[in-house]
Amino acid sequence: MSAFGRRNGMGGGTAGRPSFGSAKPMKGPALGPADGGSQFPPIESIPLPAEEPAFDPTATIEPMDAMARLADRQAQSGEQGSSRNEGFEAAIHRIKEQVLPRLLERVDPEAAATLSKDELAEEFRPIIGEVLAELKINLNRREQFALEKVLVDELLGLGPLEELLSDPEVSDIMVNGPNQTYVERKGKLELAQIQFRDEEHLLQIAQRIVNKVGRRVDQTTPLADARLQDGSRVNVIIPPLSLRGTAISIRKFSEKPITIDMMKTWGSLSDKMATVLKIAGASRMNIVISGGTGSGKTTMLNAMSKLIDPGERVITIEDAAELRLQQPHWLPLETRPPNLEGQGAISIGDLVINALRMRPDRIILGEIRGRECFDLLAAMNTGHDGSMATLHSNSPRECLARMENMVMMSDIKVPKEAISRQIADSVDLIVQVKRLRDGTRRCTNITEVIGMEGDVIVTQELFKFEYLDETPDGKIIGEYRCMGLRPYTLEKAKMFGFDQPYLEACL
Repeated sequence: MSAFGRRNGMGGGTAGRPSFGSAKPMKGPALGPADGGSQFPPIESIPLPAEEPAFDPTATIEPMDAMARLADRQAQSGEQGSSRNEGFEAAIHRIKEQVLPRLLERVDPEAAATLSKDELAEEFRPIIGEVLAELKINLNRREQFALEKVLVDELLGLGPLEELLSDPEVSDIMVNGPNQTYVERKGKLELAQIQFRDEEHLLQIAQRIVNKVGRRVDQTTPLADARLQDGSRVNVIIPPLSLRGTAISIRKFSEKPITIDMMKTWGSLSDKMATVLKIAGASRMNIVISGGTGSGKTTMLNAMSKLIDPGERVITIEDAAELRLQQPHWLPLETRPPNLEGQGAISIGDLVINALRMRPDRIILGEIRGRECFDLLAAMNTGHDGSMATLHSNSPRECLARMENMVMMSDIKVPKEAISRQIADSVDLIVQVKRLRDGTRRCTNITEVIGMEGDVIVTQELFKFEYLDETPDGKIIGEYRCMGLRPYTLEKAKMFGFDQPYLEACL
């Protein structure tokens, strides 16, 4: 039996896996002329983008006046980018649109789904050759390999997104409808040269992503959070909420785990700050990592979690699992959205309450947004020292105010003074991270929570990043300043034998 489900006397596969039959007999003349026929121009004749001039290290960059930069930005603000491009990739995608329907006629989707991408590409190669002959399209070896990859990505992968997901320099992918896709490279946004057929094609890929993790996106639930197989975080929003079509936001994570030492090498923090964060993670201090969107909160949390003792039981709780801890005794938990009847939802707060019955040594929350803040505080001061969480805020002081507000927004009727006192008793350190306008991510503050003075939470700053200047090419120059204060958390460090290096790092 072939992939068509009919006997044809010819087998395209090996024993033990579904076989693909050869293509249907050609219904036309033999291979067309070398120019590829009238339907497609020769790919070699399509002009490629001009190469950028080589970088000259001796060239001097003239600083632009601040008002001139402002005028230049205003002149460019009305331009709208489009991901649709002309060139080699565009020609391959045009050919794909012609080949794909004929290819699907010759292939059994169920048989294809059992094969890996490499096996599928091997089975497709002779069939693609026959389809190209029918269409009178002549491709060289490089072009045919590119076409095979595009077709396999379309059938088994995420279509045009596969190219961006395999690029190690891309950290964020933002699809704004079928005609516009942006990526982030080294902290800067740029237009990506990929394209989708239409809105239906993009929606199909979005549904393929969320279905793999047991979630759905449709007219009744137009919002969805999901993750890819490599742990990348995905958010999908579809019309009518998104007015430009389906929008997909993918936050990729480094394949190689990022450590505090790597951050120190990159200049994201100083030597003394790295020492303090390592000791804080190992000494079971309760830490809240604060920052804006895309500032590196999850990366910092992953890096600090590497200092946890391998003998401790760690439970992580998230909306969409994205933390990747390296500890042997680690149990990740994930929330569940409601079903079609609106029942069965499991929130972060529910998981925190349940985690307290699972004998955890540490509880780590991916992000706190609401009433689960009270449950986390309860865990922190009931024998689960070393708990960590991330939170959206612009400064350590705002972080404390947000925690107060989140507890007050819940149904728990507790006076504000009691909430503030519980926060002061629970949280030891606030680590503020920020993405600066030049694209770099830095740890800008390490702040201790000391206690209460009246009805105000008292803090003291151990380290601070201070802006000094800016280079002509836009790079921010600053320095990490140690405040030279004796830390109040020294007693916790002393219990683990780190009091002397902790004190030396802070002074």
